[in-house]
Amino acid sequence: MSSLRDDGALALEWVASYLERVREQPVLSRVEPGAIRAALPPAPPEEGEPFSALLDDLDEILLPGLTHWQSPRFFAYFATTGAEPGVLAELLIAGLNQVGILWRTSPALQELEELTVDWLRQLVGLPAEFRGHIEDTASTGVLGAVVVARSLLPDRRVLVCSEHAHSVADKAARILGLELRKVPADDAFRLRPDLLEPDDACAVVATIGTTGMAAVDPVPEIAERCAASGTWLHVDAAYAGSAAILPELRAQFAGWERADSIGVNPHKWLGVPMDCSVLWTRREDDFRQAFSLVPEFLRSPDDAVNLSEVSIPLGRRFRALKLWAVLRCYGRVGLERRLREHVRLAELFEGWVREERSWEVTAPRHFSLVCFRYDGSDEENERLLERVNDSCEVFLSHTRFAGRYQLRLAVGNFRTTEEDVRVAWDVLRREAATL
Repeated sequence: MSSLRDDGALALEWVASYLERVREQPVLSRVEPGAIRAALPPAPPEEGEPFSALLDDLDEILLPGLTHWQSPRFFAYFATTGAEPGVLAELLIAGLNQVGILWRTSPALQELEELTVDWLRQLVGLPAEFRGHIEDTASTGVLGAVVVARSLLPDRRVLVCSEHAHSVADKAARILGLELRKVPADDAFRLRPDLLEPDDACAVVATIGTTGMAAVDPVPEIAERCAASGTWLHVDAAYAGSAAILPELRAQFAGWERADSIGVNPHKWLGVPMDCSVLWTRREDDFRQAFSLVPEFLRSPDDAVNLSEVSIPLGRRFRALKLWAVLRCYGRVGLERRLREHVRLAELFEGWVREERSWEVTAPRHFSLVCFRYDGSDEENERLLERVNDSCEVFLSHTRFAGRYQLRLAVGNFRTTEEDVRVAWDVLRREAATL
């Protein structure tokens, strides 16, 4: 290995070049299973190799095996843009290599984390009583919240959510040995509070921005029922939560301030590189009671609550640095501009679908997700999606609701333009004409 400066310059140039040309890359990887591994040596090298050799293999072997989440034509699932300030912050994070097991092992890590999640709290309009920390993903956040709920109500062995809730609720219930009860949704795909019976549940998971169709559960009514039964309420806003920064969308989040815990993923729609999921709670003492475990070798005289005492992991990365970088470099105005543009592009695409014969919008559009389908059978829509993705010009995903196969287009990449969305629509119509 040569010097960090020389190799670092090569790596930075590679990343900058990649981001400049990512729009031209085939969005979806088309390699066969096992192809990447077969192209690499089965055993580690005996002698060290230059870093430049790694970059060569990155170009020649690994790049064909990448699905390009950074592509502005990635419209599947939900985008996870790594914006430039966050990318550079990841380099600083790795270079500093902090391990936040206690406040004293990295005071800057903990205090910056406390600060940045509070900055984000202010941006999305949550009350000051909420305290937060950063998890890797919403899966960990939901699991942590349900652990706390179960510790408070150990005799209640039920977890409740909507039939359209994310599978993280299923996984949390499986891990904790809870019964999962799913509540039917209304015609707008929202949990029906009149069918919600939380009296025997330790927790209810309500969703703002469901994965399938970005539906918004009626959180005020759900919160009322949870309060009456003493049931923990967690609001999963992993995708949509960032949209609360926009004043014109704040009404979609009515009632979430009554939740006991809330999850939002800045790595989904806020330009922060994977992984960065914020978990807020207004009951931090309950989290500490559930998770605080300080063995002798970690005891210290510091007058500080360690973040490891309010979450599942002991060690934590310096994730706050990349959230801090994005919030500082874009500011409220810059983030509002990008989120608002994504909503506009989704609305534009929705209009194209509505105006075209043989196509239909199949769910109310919330935020930057459009659910739609071609006027044909489920098999035809499935075949259409396969052809669109096989073109590698764009990448879309699907879901199922209302008993039908549905197509999804989710706008969320900071680099996506109107032209990119137009390309997606042109590819969809072109491939539909061949069915």
